[in-house]
Amino acid sequence: MDTSQPTQIYLPLPSQKGIVSLEEAIARRRSIRDFTPEPISQSQLSQILWATQGITDTSRKYRSAPSAGAIYPLEIFVVCGRNRVEEIDEGTYHYNTVNHSLSLHYKGDVRHELARAALDQEFIYQAPVDIVICALYGRTTARYSTRGERYVHIEVGHVGQNIYLQAATLGLATVAIGAFNDEQVREVLRLDKEYKPLYIMPVGKPYQNLHT
Repeated sequence: MDTSQPTQIYLPLPSQKGIVSLEEAIARRRSIRDFTPEPISQSQLSQILWATQGITDTSRKYRSAPSAGAIYPLEIFVVCGRNRVEEIDEGTYHYNTVNHSLSLHYKGDVRHELARAALDQEFIYQAPVDIVICALYGRTTARYSTRGERYVHIEVGHVGQNIYLQAATLGLATVAIGAFNDEQVREVLRLDKEYKPLYIMPVGKPYQNLHT
């Protein structure tokens, strides 16, 4: 991890009550690959990250997506472009679930490199921010042996759907990307070898409002 940058950004508190119903969010959910260059707000990013792994039970530290044995093997990294998220510099950040904050992992915009690692899917660098979900399989396999790998894959599906639905309620767009070179993504993000990328999910404003 890059420890030369001590930057920690405490995100706005997420809302747990919205104006869009669950049924509407499900109906609106789409995979969208066309993003405007407009920045998103820190509040919007905060809400998306809370939907990925945010704490929903402070006493037992349960999170927004179910996890086998409440082990939580997933780690969330956020790749931000320059001037693409309100008051957040370009760079790769790690999401800290306990205090709902971002820690700078690597300074600099790596969206183009990330897109190249994902078979040149250019919308990855067109989106203002990319959520990269990685697994530390050992957390789960230590308890459940090889069956734990399946549980991790089930869990990342829960998280991906949460991102889709939360984006739909915020008027944002996303798409789940699984086509990429695992090692290249890991190298682009400067991650240790035990981190295994499972999803890249670009998030931003859609070029066309599909809900009007």
